[in-house]
Amino acid sequence: MERDKEILVGFKKAKSHLEKVLKMVEDKEYCIDILQQNLAVVGLLKSANQKLLERHINSCFTNVMKGTNEKRKKEMIEEILTINKLSK
Repeated sequence: MERDKEILVGFKKAKSHLEKVLKMVEDKEYCIDILQQNLAVVGLLKSANQKLLERHINSCFTNVMKGTNEKRKKEMIEEILTINKLSK
């Protein structure tokens, strides 16, 4: 449960920062300042995404790998590989 809270907090922080970025763009603030805030959003999203992936691997993925459904195991591995490609 603690991991879930961390994930949720990370996404909420990213949302808050993104709202600030949008306001900065609307207010035509200095581009470098906007870029810096945007990078903060990206960092928060990457961190939350990593925690979510870790949760998935340590729960859903691990449970399927302990089972006997070979088709589902292959599907889960493909899902992880797809997410890995998308995250680059």
